[in-house]
This record gives sequence, structure tokens and C-alpha cells, in this order.
Amino acid sequence: MKILPTGMQAHLDSGATTLCHCWKLTLRSGAVSGFTSHDRDLTFDGVTYVALSGFEASAIENSLGLNVDDLEVIGALSAASLNEADLAAGRFDNAEIQILRVNWQNAAQRVVLASGNLGEARRGPTGFRAEVRGLAHHLNQPQGRLFQYGCDTDLGSAKCGVNLTLPAYKGTGSVQSIPVNEDNRRSFIASGLEAFSSGWFSRGKILWTSGANNGLAMEVKEHRLSGGIVTVDLWLAMPQVIIAGDTFSITAGCDKQFESCKAKFDNAVNYRGFHRMPGNDWMQSYPQAGMANDGGRL
Repeated sequence: MKILPTGMQAHLDSGATTLCHCWKLTLRSGAVSGFTSHDRDLTFDGVTYVALSGFEASAIENSLGLNVDDLEVIGALSAASLNEADLAAGRFDNAEIQILRVNWQNAAQRVVLASGNLGEARRGPTGFRAEVRGLAHHLNQPQGRLFQYGCDTDLGSAKCGVNLTLPAYKGTGSVQSIPVNEDNRRSFIASGLEAFSSGWFSRGKILWTSGANNGLAMEVKEHRLSGGIVTVDLWLAMPQVIIAGDTFSITAGCDKQFESCKAKFDNAVNYRGFHRMPGNDWMQSYPQAGMANDGGRL
């Protein structure tokens, strides 16, 4: 049950209302953006809700129990704080969203209709559609440690303990050129990384420090060194074109295996996988005739 603020119920009962929708987005960085379906900007609680942003929402359905309540928001990429490049860069991934019904003549008369997080987004040059997941979706996320062969933590995290700022694990460089017939947003030839062995930065992360993608990061798919030429391929295309002269920093990658943790990072003591757990090959094995007596072990 929604508890309406003082005066809002009387406003609804009057039969002639001045209501609009407002959407409040809180990014993981802490930045807050507001949008409204009203034809003028609204400001309350220190947030300005921008008008004419083209936001719409599907029907809001709430259910009892632990089912995840989903809805969809549709918006135009017209506001200064909402554009295709930011969506592509992931700045809005899992952002907190709050949808309110507001009396635009008296903003104190407002009620929260739904809260959740942005999920899957589909974008185009002028607009986007984004899934809004209800708060119950957090219950679907893994909690605690996973019993699995590979490590379950991120390289460089507090649980991992590897210091990625050390020169052995971090490099800096610049784009020298784009390989022929390659995507100029995903692949490039780099200078400044010749001292690192091939594959050292595969599965690592690159952070752009200049150029059109300045401040954005992306996972590295493959790092190759052949004949003194360093080539870097990214998992996903950057929002903007990569050009010669763009600078970056890059950190080593980890394949989550015990052997790599021990040999590459000298960090076996903090390995958080279970590399001795039996695999499918062991589970499907069977005794063979002529096997030596080993005390009952297969």
C-alpha cells in the first residue's frame, strides 16, 4: 500500500489533477540525473528534473512474494546528461532508478511508484529502451563464495591482494596505428608495451587517458607481441573511434587459474578457487583391470 503525503489524496479526489512522472537516476559513480514528463523543469530534494527528455515508462506491475517486478523505460538521447556514448560506456549500468508521481504545482505532493536498477539496455542513435528490475532482483545474485575450479575474485581486489600499480603489472602507452581491415574502435597497434611478453595483458583492463574515449575503460581480449609489434584487441568496441596518439594505461590480466596465480603473480596464498576439486573427467572415470592396489583409491 502506498502512503500518500498530506494533500495528495485530496488532489486526486478533486477530479482535475496536475500530475507528471519523474525519473531519478543515481549512477554507480554517485552522480544523480533527473528527468520529467512535464513541459517544465522541476526541482525538489536538491535534484533538477529535466523536461522534454522524452522519457516514457511501461505499465508498472507490483506483485507479492519474491518475484522480480520488471518494467521498461523508453527515452530519447536528448538530455545533456543522457547520451549514447555514456550508455555504450556502461556509465548507466545497474544505476539505481526511482520513478515518482508528482504534482507539478506542489512538488511536496509526490509518491514513489517504483524503485529498482537499470538492467539490459538497447540503444540507437536517438533513443534507448532499458529494463528496470525491481529490488527483489538482488536476491538472485550469488552471495558468499562459489565452490568452483577457478578463482572467484577480481584481480587487484582486497581479497586478491595483488598490487596492480606495480610496474610489473601496469603499463602505459599510446596508439601507434590501426591494423589494416580492423575495427578502429576495438583493435590498435601500441607503442610503449614492447617490454612485456605476449599475452601479459590479455584479460586485463585498459583505461584511456586521452582522446575521444578519455576516462573510459574496457576489458582486453588479447595482447600480442610479434616481431616487435604490439597489437591490442578489446572485448567490445569503444564508444568513440581510436586514433593514433591516444594514450592509455593497461593492467595485467588473469585467467583465474592456480598455475597463473602462482607463476605470474606469486600470489598462490590468496588464490580463491578450488583447483583440486575433481572435474567431470574424474567423476566419469571407472576402475580399469590391472590397476595396482593403491589402498582403495581410484
